[in-house]
Amino acid sequence: MASRYVVEHLHHLGIVAEVCREIGVADWLDQQEPGNRQQVSVGTATVALVLNGLGFSNRRLYLVPQFFADKPVEHLLGPGIMAEDLNDDCLGRTLDWLYAHDVTRLFAGLALRARRAFGIEVGRLHADTTSFAVHGHYALELPEGLETPEALTAAAQSGTAGAAAGDEDAEDAGAPTVIEVTYGYSRDHRADLKQWMLALVTSGEGVPQFLQPLDGNASDKRTLLEAVQALTQQLKASGETPGVYVADSGLYGAENMTRLNATGVHWVSRVPETSTAAQTIVQERLATLDGWHSSHDGTRHWWSREKPDLVQGPERWIVVRTQEGEERARATVQRQAERDQQTWEKRLWHLGNQTFACAPDAEAALARACQRLPPWFVVVSAAVAQVGYAARGRPRKDAAPRPQGWQIQATLTRDPVALEREALRRAAFLVATNLLDTDAWPDEAVIALYREQTVVERGFAFLKDPLFLASSVFVKRPERIMALAFVMTLCLLVYKLAEVRLRHRLAQTGQTVPDQKGKPTARPTLRWLFQVFEGIDLHHTLHPGGTRATEVLRLTKVHRLVLRLLGPAYENGYLTFQETAE
Repeated sequence: MASRYVVEHLHHLGIVAEVCREIGVADWLDQQEPGNRQQVSVGTATVALVLNGLGFSNRRLYLVPQFFADKPVEHLLGPGIMAEDLNDDCLGRTLDWLYAHDVTRLFAGLALRARRAFGIEVGRLHADTTSFAVHGHYALELPEGLETPEALTAAAQSGTAGAAAGDEDAEDAGAPTVIEVTYGYSRDHRADLKQWMLALVTSGEGVPQFLQPLDGNASDKRTLLEAVQALTQQLKASGETPGVYVADSGLYGAENMTRLNATGVHWVSRVPETSTAAQTIVQERLATLDGWHSSHDGTRHWWSREKPDLVQGPERWIVVRTQEGEERARATVQRQAERDQQTWEKRLWHLGNQTFACAPDAEAALARACQRLPPWFVVVSAAVAQVGYAARGRPRKDAAPRPQGWQIQATLTRDPVALEREALRRAAFLVATNLLDTDAWPDEAVIALYREQTVVERGFAFLKDPLFLASSVFVKRPERIMALAFVMTLCLLVYKLAEVRLRHRLAQTGQTVPDQKGKPTARPTLRWLFQVFEGIDLHHTLHPGGTRATEVLRLTKVHRLVLRLLGPAYENGYLTFQETAE
């Protein structure tokens, strides 16, 4: 009898599975309910969802078995687990279990394990929120199996489904609060769609430390404060000291800052441009160059002053402008000026075709029309008399023409000085902080810390990637959306942990890997390395005697270097295979 051969695609999934093992995702989740009798444990099913998400397949739940059909499932998830076990019923029950056990609390436990296993520091913490648009009504709460068109129509006509669900929630006071999928301010510019929101806090390297699913119309003023306070409590409970929180202008406000100062939280935040005090101080500082400081390369300029008389307590305010920001602002203002000029020239042309009884009436109409004229436009105008004869028909030979009406002739031009002033105003922004010790925290360090806020924004970009699991939310109930938010953020956690470790060890050893263009880099993205690992397969030879030999195909020096830097367990996941009995 001849030997049989089976090929399974391992790709980069071995790295993902090993990160999950190192922080104990499956074990820790299973410990939360030891008596759970599900055939595939909730912990293992959650790891399967992470593998599916970081496989960038974007499949609905019922298609997950299709994703695992040609993967080494037992190697990734454990012995005895088959692809068909990971069906939509199994994964749906897992999502329900995650929601019932409070996704924010569950993620806090895994984030703590990740910090301890990977040495993630919390000296810098970045908080922000984003929105995820969804298709559908999300107005009724019915069991998943009953969400047929007929049931939805009947429930909508009777109006009793939502009330019944609300009564059950009221009885179960211990259940987590369900988010409301509704309309709100869309970061994706899809105001026509309902949405839900996510609050996220990451470390300075972009590793997520806190998540909270939110209503679609949640306010940043409230949710960001609650996120900062909740994470602070979690860190103190684990014996850790939270560092400096960084947030955009959504956090800043007298009431929020008063609460944070009262609890000893250190923070850096942008002051909203709608603040009258912020507008005044920015305009004052742009009017003069006295007191400004510059970076060594001349690309960044700032002015700072302590504000001791604020209601919430003393703060340091720093007005910042950068060369890059000014160039962007100039380009934006020029584009806006071009669009506005066409609009205003049409308005003035229509005004110029109107006839007025006298010159003052024409000038008054022009003044009314120009009330909202942007300050970088200059209108040169004149009231011109329209000369004619009062009577109809051919005039008499001795009749003299007289003014019969007045019209406005106006010319619109741009003021380059005003355009430059507007560009500088838009490029400048105000950063506030309660870090008053300038020796420990110089102005330039505070500015650099605020500019690192992009790490959390890059995390949101990762979650919204079209190839990612949650680019389209394929679940019907808000409870499962909350559970899916947990899975999404867990995917980001696993991704960033591997990326941060690899970059650190490349820097420590002075080694590099080739980037997309073949050039050496010590800061590769894990997405690129995942693509490098495509094509790595497990080749199983099934011998007639019942033994199986496994060989890893297409491993190169780059693959081996990456695995060695990640750690021995990662090497074993790809390199250690031997004959086993079937």
